[in-house]
Amino acid sequence: MTAEGYSFTHYLAAKKSVDNRAINRYVWQLLGESLPQTSEDAPLKVLEIGAGIGTMIERMLEWNLCKRADYTAIDSSSMNINFAKERLQDWAVQQGYLVEKRQDILTIQREDIQVDMKLLDIDLFDFLADQRNESSFDLLVAHAFLDLVDLPRTLPRIFKLGRSGSLFYFSINYDGLTIFEPLIDADFDRQVLDRYHLTMGARFQEGKLFGDSQSGRHLIQQIQAAGGIVSAAGSSDWVVFPGSSGYPEDEAYFLHFIIDTIFQALKNDPELDEDRFSAWVGERHAQIERQELVYIAHQLDYLGDVQSNP
Repeated sequence: MTAEGYSFTHYLAAKKSVDNRAINRYVWQLLGESLPQTSEDAPLKVLEIGAGIGTMIERMLEWNLCKRADYTAIDSSSMNINFAKERLQDWAVQQGYLVEKRQDILTIQREDIQVDMKLLDIDLFDFLADQRNESSFDLLVAHAFLDLVDLPRTLPRIFKLGRSGSLFYFSINYDGLTIFEPLIDADFDRQVLDRYHLTMGARFQEGKLFGDSQSGRHLIQQIQAAGGIVSAAGSSDWVVFPGSSGYPEDEAYFLHFIIDTIFQALKNDPELDEDRFSAWVGERHAQIERQELVYIAHQLDYLGDVQSNP
């Protein structure tokens, strides 16, 4: 595969089965037990930030988390949201739901389940700027997203979208450990991953430098500082390996995308020998094709409630 051949929406679709295994089931179970009672007249009001192609919506229904919900999903990528609209409609039909589209609402319904979905291609900070959105959601969801933003500046603003007692569920927060097996060269493997982690500390948000390759472990303090209380936390590690029939589902594509992400981040790094790094990337892709590569990434899930908005 070449870099030009990779699709982010394809990656997000391939990632769903990896995430399904990774999500901490204790935290998920407690989330379900903590949700308020809902009815046709009082649906759960959910906001998902960085919703991608809608796999979390699918998961919530597949895993029987909610039956009545008004679900707002936002993502800064119009490509992701457009893909999500088509994907969720097709998925719902396959699952036996009745599907209705009206204006910007996609409604799916089956027996005692009804979810009205609003899928918006809008940047989080533009969404936050709309004062009508403040204190309006019962559940705030961010999946594989918070490690991409400046937490001290962003989390208090996210909590303003809930109210005192609103729940938050923050899943798949990267926490600074990436493992590839088998090793190619222990020293060079370590150098590549160390350099890759450093790129996570060189991001920009609203013109300011930020970043933290260990944001998962630091999230507890950041949540508390932003006015939240953590009620449950647990590991949600990605673990991908070939079984007797190779990699499950589309997870080989997921792995190729991960390797290419590292390549794109480091291809101009002056600290890495260009030829050696190119050979490293090529061998990692080859290991996937030979069904040899094992990949582990350490992450954390959090559940809690909003107490205040400082």
